Amino acid sequence: MKDNIKIEICLEDVESVIRAEKGGADRVEFCADLFEGGTTPSLGAFITARRHTSIPINTMIRPRGGDFCYSDVEFEAMLEDVKAFKAHGANGIVFGILNPDGTIDKERSKRIIEEARPLPVTFHRAFDMTKDLFKSLEELIELGVDRILTSGGEPTVMEGIMNLEKLVEKAGDRIIIMPGCGITESNFTYLKDKVKAKEYHVFLPKEEESKMEWRPGHIYMGGMLRQPEFQIVHTSTERVRDIVGKK
Repeated sequence: MKDNIKIEICLEDVESVIRAEKGGADRVEFCADLFEGGTTPSLGAFITARRHTSIPINTMIRPRGGDFCYSDVEFEAMLEDVKAFKAHGANGIVFGILNPDGTIDKERSKRIIEEARPLPVTFHRAFDMTKDLFKSLEELIELGVDRILTSGGEPTVMEGIMNLEKLVEKAGDRIIIMPGCGITESNFTYLKDKVKAKEYHVFLPKEEESKMEWRPGHIYMGGMLRQPEFQIVHTSTERVRDIVGKK
């Protein structure tokens, strides 16, 4: 079964794409600002990653953090981003759009899918914010979505493991259910054996010290809730290699 399982690495910078490929990942989901749960990366960063690697790159299309109910101009920007990344060699598009009542925005999702084709499309964890996972599953199948990234409607995959089992069973071969959020080297084997999904979405960071020698301690680039200014986070090649070895 090992050859049938795919590992997708979630990441937010070019260096991490390179490291994920070196670690043996099957694919990456390229985002910006994972602190917000992932937003659309810069086109320049994507082009650079594409130039330096051959790993398949699925690109997040999310104009901002927060909810998944977008204004007209935000949706317009999403369509333009799909066109741009598609034109520059993206291997897939990742998105999610909801109505205010917690249902799938089928009309706008259809337009994103049409713009993305022939690329495969993933509906991200906006799915977990819907009020009826199993109704949403059927609607996404009807729309022709290729893959759903989900933690089973719970904060993490381990909390949503029962729903993930049911989703994988109900989906069958009609759509790929890809568990993600909270997968680690220590729980991956258990989750894989329990849920029996064919693809898994994993964030495997490694903290590194900044190269800066001059470090003014009273200036911050973020708000009150912020990451350390002099600590850099990239994907860990070693952690990727470890989890790939558990397939």
